[in-house]
Amino acid sequence: MAEVPAPRIAVLLPCYNEGAAIAGTVAAFRAALPDAAVYVFDNNSRDDTVDRARAAGAIVRTERMQGKGHVVRRMFADVDADIYVLADGDATYDASAAPEMIRLLLAESLDMVVGARQSEVDAAYRRGHRLGNRVLTGILARLFGRSFSDILSGYRVFSRRFVKSFPVLSAGFEIETEISVHALELRMPVAEVVTAYGARPEGSASKLSTYSDGFRILSTIATLFRLERPVLFFGAIGALLGLVSILLAVPLVVTYAKTGLVPRLPTALLSTGLMILAFLNGFCGLILDTVVRGRREVRRLAYLGLPAPGNPAR
Repeated sequence: MAEVPAPRIAVLLPCYNEGAAIAGTVAAFRAALPDAAVYVFDNNSRDDTVDRARAAGAIVRTERMQGKGHVVRRMFADVDADIYVLADGDATYDASAAPEMIRLLLAESLDMVVGARQSEVDAAYRRGHRLGNRVLTGILARLFGRSFSDILSGYRVFSRRFVKSFPVLSAGFEIETEISVHALELRMPVAEVVTAYGARPEGSASKLSTYSDGFRILSTIATLFRLERPVLFFGAIGALLGLVSILLAVPLVVTYAKTGLVPRLPTALLSTGLMILAFLNGFCGLILDTVVRGRREVRRLAYLGLPAPGNPAR
């Protein structure tokens, strides 16, 4: 019986001005995964990130379009491997947890393992970010029926079929939300592993803005909800318009029943228009739902066209 070749592992580290941390991050992943290729994709850093990453033994590439989403899109397109380990270059994620995450992915033929962050250091995880993560995780669970405990974690292990079937559309830090929704929508087998999360080393600063990036992530969830759940999205709008229309029409109907007259013609026209819009929104949701189902089938077929993790077939 032919020996099954070891899976090719690629560690992907998106970076922007991480000169203070990137060398230690590369060294930690090279120690934890000695057979893996470590890639650092620099995103227009103005410090010595590139030089330090190259000196630490990483394969360095550059993405000129600013934003983490653009970097991840380039990584997923350019790097060829069987297993992908995505982390940040700021030395906050526990590289020693990667082998166990990979083992779990292969043993259970999963497509994604999320490193759910657990920190005992207050400086590692700002209170505003912690609260925002909980709120956004709750919203995602309500909208899509299930979720992860840490949807914003940047520490993930992917199968090849996830990476090569994922159409990255995000530009910035909302990429983690898009990844989570993609896995939930296609009902991929996934898991979470609690991993340590540390503070950044001195000289390294977070690029995440609590309010602006939080708003962008919330906007992304709303957009994905509109795209993936059009019946609920447009149905809710239609129901609201229909309710307002009925509330406006009730006094008119009562007056007409008593007098046989419609004294407030503009209100009657407004009520009629709102009800028409309500029905149009409902029909739009039904039509778009058919389109979404077809698009989801295409994505699912693209996903199934690649072998599952641990399957040596090419």
